[in-house]
This record gives sequence, C-alpha cells and structure tokens, in this order.
Amino acid sequence: MRRRLLRASLLALAAAALSSCNVSEKEDAPASAASGVSAERLLNASAEPQNWLTHGGTYDEQRFSPLTQVTDANVGQLKLAWSYDLDTNRGQEATPIVVDGVMYTTSAWSKVFALDAATGKELWSYDPQVPGERGFSACCDVVNRGVAVYGGRVYFGTLDGRLIALDAKTGKPAWSTVTVDQSQPYTITGAPRIVKGKVVIGNGGGEYGVRGYVSAFDAATGKLAWRFYTVPGDPSKPADGAASDTALKTAAATWSGEWWKAGGGGTVWDAIVYDKELDQLYIGVGNGSPWNHKIRSQGKGDNLFLSSVVALDPDTGAYKWHYQGTPGETWDFTQTQPIILATLNIEGAARKVLMQAPKNGFFYVIDRATGKLISAKNFVPMTWATGVDLKTGRPIETPNARFQKGDEMVAPSALGAHNWHPMSFSPKTGLVYLPAQEVPFLYSDQKGYTHRQGAWNIAVDAVKNMPPEDKATFKVIRAMLKGQLVAWDPVAQKEVWRAQYDGPWNGGTLATAGNLVFQGNAKGEFQAFRADNGQKLWTFDAQTGVIAGPVSYSVGGRQYVAVMAGYGGAYPLSSSFVDNPRPMPNGRVLVFKLNGTATLPAAEPIANPPANPPAESFPAAQVAQGLQIYESNCGVCHGPAGISSGVLPDLRRSAALADKELWNGIVIGGQLKDRGMISFAKWLSPADAEAVRAYIGGHAKRLKAEEGVPPANP
Repeated sequence: MRRRLLRASLLALAAAALSSCNVSEKEDAPASAASGVSAERLLNASAEPQNWLTHGGTYDEQRFSPLTQVTDANVGQLKLAWSYDLDTNRGQEATPIVVDGVMYTTSAWSKVFALDAATGKELWSYDPQVPGERGFSACCDVVNRGVAVYGGRVYFGTLDGRLIALDAKTGKPAWSTVTVDQSQPYTITGAPRIVKGKVVIGNGGGEYGVRGYVSAFDAATGKLAWRFYTVPGDPSKPADGAASDTALKTAAATWSGEWWKAGGGGTVWDAIVYDKELDQLYIGVGNGSPWNHKIRSQGKGDNLFLSSVVALDPDTGAYKWHYQGTPGETWDFTQTQPIILATLNIEGAARKVLMQAPKNGFFYVIDRATGKLISAKNFVPMTWATGVDLKTGRPIETPNARFQKGDEMVAPSALGAHNWHPMSFSPKTGLVYLPAQEVPFLYSDQKGYTHRQGAWNIAVDAVKNMPPEDKATFKVIRAMLKGQLVAWDPVAQKEVWRAQYDGPWNGGTLATAGNLVFQGNAKGEFQAFRADNGQKLWTFDAQTGVIAGPVSYSVGGRQYVAVMAGYGGAYPLSSSFVDNPRPMPNGRVLVFKLNGTATLPAAEPIANPPANPPAESFPAAQVAQGLQIYESNCGVCHGPAGISSGVLPDLRRSAALADKELWNGIVIGGQLKDRGMISFAKWLSPADAEAVRAYIGGHAKRLKAEEGVPPANP
C-alpha cells in the first residue's frame, strides 16, 4: 500500500511538472492578466471599445473599432509603439485578443503568448510541443488564427488536434482534450469561439481524406457537449449518435458512390459565428474530399453540406437551416470564409442578415432567420458561373465549368476570390472591406487517380499548372495574378472603390470609426486607407508580408493598432509566381500609436544559397516520372518546379539534392520529420524519390546557369 501511495505521489508530481514544463512565465505579470471575461461581457463586447474580446471584435464579427483617436486626419502621425519578435518564419494569421491591457495571441506551430498591450513585455508564453511531423498534414502552412478568452482562461486549438485551456494569468494548462482521431490527418488552424459557456472548434484536413465536423466542449471541464458532422458517414454503419444524425439522413440522399472511403471532406476550419439576437450558431463548411466531384460522388448530387453555411442550435448542435453556395463542389470552393452579421435596410425594411464572400467569387447576403438568399453578386471576374438564380439560390454554371469535356481554365480557383483573410464592415459607411484576388487555375481530371490514405488527394491534375520555363510567358501569367482591397456595398451589391495590388494573398482588414481601413499586403506594407473613398493615407514597412487581420484597442487613453506580421499560408507555399524569392525573415507582432517612438532593426535580406544540382545526368524518362510524382505530392508545399517563395527551403538549392543517399534518407527515411518533412515511404519507393531528385536536379541546373555565380549577400 505504501509503495502504491508513493508511486501515485510521484506520478502526480511528474504530471504537475509536465503540465508546466512548456510555459515560459515572466515576473510581475499585472493582475489584469487574469481578468475574467464573462458570458455577459462577450454579449456586450461593443460596450468595451478599449478591448478586443473575441475573434471578430464582437459576436457580429464586423471587425469594426469605434475608437476615434486615430483618424483620417492624423493617421500620418501613426508610428511604431512596440514590436515583439517571434521565433519562426512560417505564416502568421492570428487575430490578437486584448483584455484589460493584456494581449493574447498565437503564432505558427500553435504557440501562445500573453503580452502587455501597452509595452509589448512578455508576461508568459506556452508551447504545446506539436510534433513536427504533423506539419505534413497542414495543407496550408503550420498556422494558427488565434485564441478565445473566457472565465480567466485562454483557449486555443493545436495543429495536432488538441483543444487546450490555459490559466490567463500564468499560462499554465487547466485542461487539454483531443478533439480528433490523431491517427488521421486532421489539423486545427482556426480560432475557437466561446458560446454560452462552451468552446466551439472545428478542424481541417479535407485534402488528405477526412470527414469534417464541428464540436462544442464545456469551457470549465473540456467535456464534449455536442458534435455536428457536416457530411454523411458510411451508410453500412450505425448513426454517429451526434447532433447531426437527423440532418444527415436527408443529406445522404445527395451523395453517390462510396464517398466515405475518402472521408468526404467538409471540414469546418475557419468561420464559426454566434448570433446573439437569434441565438443561432453559423458554421462555414469546406470543400469535398477529393475535390473532383466526378470521383468523389460519381458526378452526382449536391453533396450536402459541402460548401455551405449551416445554422445550428448552440445549446444542442441541432440543425436549423443551411444555404449551399456551390452545390456538387468540384473546385475546392470552400464556404469557410469569414461571416459578418448585421442589420441592413433592404428595400425599405430592416433585415437581419449574414454576409459572406467565399472562394467561389460571389458576395452573398442571406436572411439569417430563415437561410433564404436575399442577393448575390460576383465581386471579381469569374468564368465558372454567370450569376446566381435568386429563386433557387443556385449558381448558373457555364458549359464546361466542371471540366467534363476536357481542361478548363477556371476563375476564381482553389486559392479563392477571397480566402480566410478577415473582411470588415463599417456601420458608418455601410461598406464591407474585402481582401479579394484573381488567381485562375487549369482544372482537369487526374488520370489513374486512386485514393491514398493520409496523402494529398484532390483527383485534379496539378501538373498542368506548373510555371512555364520561358521567362516571357512567366511574366505574362504573373501579371494575371492580382489582388485588391474592395470596398463593397452589400445592399446595392456593387463595388464602391478598390485599391489594386500587383499580386494576391494580401491581409485581412480592420475598419474604424476614424474613417479608416487598415490592411497589410504580401509585399510587407501595412497601410491605412480612407474608408469612404479609398485614398491611401499611411504606409509602414513591416519587412515581411502581412496577411493577418489587424485589431485596435486602447490602454490608458491611448489608441493602438496591432497586427501579426509574417508571410505564409497556402499561396506562398504552393505558388511559384513570386518576385525575387528569398528566405523569409521571422515574424513579429507590430503595434502602433500616434507619435510612437519605437523602430524596427534595419532589414537584412537573407541570401539564397547557390543552386546545388546533382553531378549525375538522368534519363529523360526518369525526369518525366519525377515531374509527375513531384507535382502530385510535393509541389503543394515546396512550390511547383521546386521554386520556393521563401517560406520553405528552395529544393533547387538544397544541400541534399546533390547527394543521393542523403536525399533518400529525407524523402524515404524521414530524417527531417521533426521539421514537418515526414517519410513518404508509404506512398513512394526509393526509385520514385530518385526520380524526383532527377526532376528537381534539372531545374537546379537551369537555375545555376541563370545565376552564373552564387549570389552575394546583399
């Protein structure tokens, strides 16, 4: 008995030590760091303009700050107040939460930080120690979009599927629960939401073959309260015993074939919005798995609830209504993009609406009481549809949009007319400020497609979207890729003004009562525009791309504007159409105030290592084989043709490229799994790995010839 008690005591001590071993705590954390955020405070967040209590600012998620100290008249005096350096160059997508003078935010790899919101002093940090190999399952970088704060705790999801509650004052774990089957390639990148004492979280992994769902957990204990699956499961098995069971009986009739073997998709990886007026929860549902409708569902059926907004009962998770923007989704047109709630005057009547601009390119205004479509209009040029039938709510598709009769260049594309980047709404101007982009994609069936569990599965031929080797053609195609900040009138469904960029993947937006709109861009400029007419008034060089959504708050009577800076995400990883690619610097938290006195260190561009082609010559057939293997497996992270945008290493310059044994040890042996480069032995043979080396080696030889000599450190 004594031994058992001693052993139990030792185990308890060990558990306590482990629970805090990843916390870095600083002394003199202010008492306000532990201030409780109650359900009442969240419901009335608009009464606390000095804080940013929840992901979208308030439950309406309008991302509008009523603060007026910084205006269109004085924004030119906005200077850096403080910055906080992060330890990674991966993408930074978090929206900071600010409570009573303390900022809580996350960085890549699901790390959490508590900072003094006035000075930037670190109060504590927490590293959940996500296994590096989980990075492989993250389609779109190892990002995290932020935390939720409630009841003296900070809640966040991890890339490997955990939901963790931390003590807001100390950063020490209160509880942790696994929300997914970790043997499957699920991830969490989105921010949780607090709704009526529950923590609501979704997940990602659609491209890898998972079945999507959203879950609610008791905020006090971490116990599962309810779960709603977004696509039906294997019909030969019993029902899930979940809140979605009844709704999925109807949804199953919209699917064909054996979709469940590839998961089906439908992950809820971003938009989760609570409507306090109607007591409803809205979720945005993602793409199908695989993308190709012909493969996923025999080309039949609408495939509910893919690419839909679904309204749920927040207490039980029960289905209330849905609107599907892209029936029979086949282009990776997710509808997980941000949702804004508002009351708009439409045809003389006040209508409670939700507004969404998902990947497919239509701006939707939907009656949130009924789910009935009020209006829809494209906000970028598109080729897949000519409009939306307002009687049926269905898109009017063009003849070969589904590439039934061969290849089809489709705009927008899988990268979206609008991706996850937050949009904002100003009640003062009545406009939505929308990060839009134009990135077409050539869709065609992937010949000989077979599902590979845990691997990249889209059933669309990615090879045909490789960048051309001809420089003139490259420039022509590069010029087609555009980004805009669009000020959109949701009542009239028309553009009021736009700021044009020469490339996509620009940051989220913040609207303020000072007649300002803040947005960062991929070039590293953090900017302020007049909200009424789009005049650019202010620019700050962030030294790295800014893609996250800004926030504003005040401490001690001073207004601050804050944003996470750090380039990354889907487009930077998967596109080779970048200007002068170089390794990206680490990210930062940037915070500004009028007449701030802080400065950033001088930017020191990081030199590229020289191209490192193999000494061997490879047969053309082997190179051709490597092309198919690489572009179908590797290009989504390392860039088409091995051309990196600078977030991940450029394989043409890799030290391993000239060494067959070392290359094989990485690709097949998994020697770099702790950095996210897992072993591909389940899907590729050593001969396949060598074919990939042959293919990338050819590109490295061409790069070496272009550069002539190794570039000097600039």
